[in-house]
Amino acid sequence: MDIRKTLLWAIFTISAVLLFDSWQKTNGQPSLFSQPPAKEATAPATTTNKDLPKPVASAATPIAAASAQKSGEIITLKNEVIELEIDSLGGAIVKARLLKHLEEDKSAVLLFDRSKERQYFARSGLVSANGVELPNHTQVFSVSKNPATNSVVLTAEKGGVRLEKTYTLAKDAYVVDAKHTIKNIGAQNLDATLYAEIVRDGGKPSFNGKVEESSFYSTFTGPAIYTDSEKFHKVDFSDIEKGKAKIPGTQAPGQGAWVAMIQHYFVTAWLPTSNLQKDLYVEMLEKNQYRVGVKSKLDALAIGQEKSEALRLYVGPQEERVLETVAPGLELVKDYGWLTILAKPIFWLLEKIHGFVNNWGWAIILLTVLIKLVFFPLSAASYKSMARMKEVQPRLLEMKERYKGEPQKLNQAMMEMYRKEKINPLGGCFPVLIQIPVFIALYWVLLASVEMRAAPWVGWISDLSKPDTLFGVWFGMPIGLLPILMAVSMFIQTKLNPTPPDPVQAKLMMLMPLAFSFMFFFFPSGLVLYWVVNNVLSIAQQWQINKIYGGNKKTA
Repeated sequence: MDIRKTLLWAIFTISAVLLFDSWQKTNGQPSLFSQPPAKEATAPATTTNKDLPKPVASAATPIAAASAQKSGEIITLKNEVIELEIDSLGGAIVKARLLKHLEEDKSAVLLFDRSKERQYFARSGLVSANGVELPNHTQVFSVSKNPATNSVVLTAEKGGVRLEKTYTLAKDAYVVDAKHTIKNIGAQNLDATLYAEIVRDGGKPSFNGKVEESSFYSTFTGPAIYTDSEKFHKVDFSDIEKGKAKIPGTQAPGQGAWVAMIQHYFVTAWLPTSNLQKDLYVEMLEKNQYRVGVKSKLDALAIGQEKSEALRLYVGPQEERVLETVAPGLELVKDYGWLTILAKPIFWLLEKIHGFVNNWGWAIILLTVLIKLVFFPLSAASYKSMARMKEVQPRLLEMKERYKGEPQKLNQAMMEMYRKEKINPLGGCFPVLIQIPVFIALYWVLLASVEMRAAPWVGWISDLSKPDTLFGVWFGMPIGLLPILMAVSMFIQTKLNPTPPDPVQAKLMMLMPLAFSFMFFFFPSGLVLYWVVNNVLSIAQQWQINKIYGGNKKTA
């Protein structure tokens, strides 16, 4: 049996599966490797989504008609890292600028944005168990700003209830404290539910109308849900549209839960307290517009009674260490997939290295070197096996000619030669297969980490999250030095490996560097930097081992 042919077919089969999976995700279909969906939601005890206020022109008009939407007074709340715009109509947070994260034109990243181009905002309100309309996102709130505490108080009354929203921004914080104070000013007891939701269109993150994602890799954009019982899972917009979205059932008091909207590098999330019964929901509002939210069942309020609920809203980057301190499980929005168990320690090590060198590019290089050193014994065994295979290559070619048309005799002769020379034809494969999960995990770490965004390395590499464009963009294709070095390093590696006896296989192996390099022209330069360094180290190690075995042969 020609083991190289089998392995080559295996490589192409795996590549085909991965390409098909990427095509599926790009076209809105579920990934072949996605996590199983959570259990279907059960109906809330007191309210359903139909009881929630439907969109008004200011909040959920289709994007094409957004220019006609209404608005109240706009209030600005700002600290060192974020600037918020709050609309008195509904008390919704309609804009959020991340002051420490910049676009290509040096403007602040606009996360929340209610405009003609984008519909993405957070809002909250009350619904009653008996159908009486209470203060919600359709009412105009009176406004009072307190600069001393960097807070805004919005107040509205309806249906015998006063709702007071107090938004407060602490120093250097991406978390908005959103205290909701409810007072029963009516003539009967109040049975109500507090809802908090995030509304978003289904478009991918973009800048100046251009989607900020390569067609050669896909990142998730859409809602996410977390509960203590069923943990974290994402919800595709397409599943919401088709009515197939699955969400957990009612969460009893004391159980943690939150809802979020995720996009590449950034996240927004409502974080309710755990002392109330909660129901999570997702829903399509209009064409290409969706909402995800959480409803908290309030304790009954007697006439004249008042109660406060401390909601929080996170609006910011997916910085793992920050998210861990905000809410249990929130760091999971930075999703490494099924290799999280490997990716988390890899990112931890990358962070530690960055703490010393203060440059993410050099941190990637040093991390690659460290990983290569850890796997040195395995790599050495693999390269020794390949060196031995290259040494007996002339004999294999001679056997193929001698037993032409007799595959059974050829296989017997090859196995006998391997036995006498003490060569394991799979010896070069198993060590590599063991390392593959680690390198895939590192790939996802570099792709998912917001720290790479706008992070310079040296010279022409000013953003490790963008493709290398040293030589410009030709016919829509970025042309950079790192992908070219990648192609050269893969070509050298191919030449150092044993040449397959089959001419067709040999030609395919020589074409693979070209095919892979074409894809890497579109990949973030931080990822390509990692692969180039890894290839250079592999070449040095393989060349040295080939030299040792070549020297031993001459001496003999």
